[in-house]
Amino acid sequence: MELAKLIIAHLAGDFFLQSKKQVEQKQNLKWRSPFLYLHAVAHFLLILLIFFDLSVWFPALIIAISHLIIDGMKLTLQKKESEPFWFGVDQLVHLFVIGLVYIYFFDGGPIPDTAGELWIVLAGALFLTKPASIIMQKVMGQWSSDIDTDQNGSLKGAGEYIGILERLFAYIAILAGVMQVVGFLIAAKSVFRFGDLTRAKDRKLTEYILIGTLLSFLIAILTGLIAFQVVR
Repeated sequence: MELAKLIIAHLAGDFFLQSKKQVEQKQNLKWRSPFLYLHAVAHFLLILLIFFDLSVWFPALIIAISHLIIDGMKLTLQKKESEPFWFGVDQLVHLFVIGLVYIYFFDGGPIPDTAGELWIVLAGALFLTKPASIIMQKVMGQWSSDIDTDQNGSLKGAGEYIGILERLFAYIAILAGVMQVVGFLIAAKSVFRFGDLTRAKDRKLTEYILIGTLLSFLIAILTGLIAFQVVR
């Protein structure tokens, strides 16, 4: 349960409690950005809030300080063209630190109770919303300039919400043990997209959509399988 709570605090702090404007200011000012330090404080407070226990202040402080250092180093080292790489490294190092803190300060063992399982399921679902969307944007961004991404006739932000919903549907299906639903979702989306791709007659757009769809479902399937293995 403790590890799931730490991960939820990380996801909330990194992907929900900072705006695009704040991220851009951090990228421009780096160590001089006040948001860099407020971001670390937010992670500290989130852990205390989610645990609802002041006794975890020391591991929370370690995570907050390490978060500040890791983010500062990422901002110093990354260039525009290498941003997706450093984003991945940044997240992996954060999770590594969280794992070490969990092992050292908490029991580090399996989670036996139902409440713990609920936190794990919640962590997986939270990851499949905005965090997974941002990962998709980082990966797909290398090809977006090569295709026509004109959004005329499309609802604003609809693509992101469709991706979130399809990942959550797949996640629920895996946890419920009905994997065939995932196949149905992929087939259904392919049918709906077929008309657009036929009219577009653009191979690059077809490949772009295909990669995005498969990557979205891959993230959902892997997250679902991990959660399923942990909670069963």
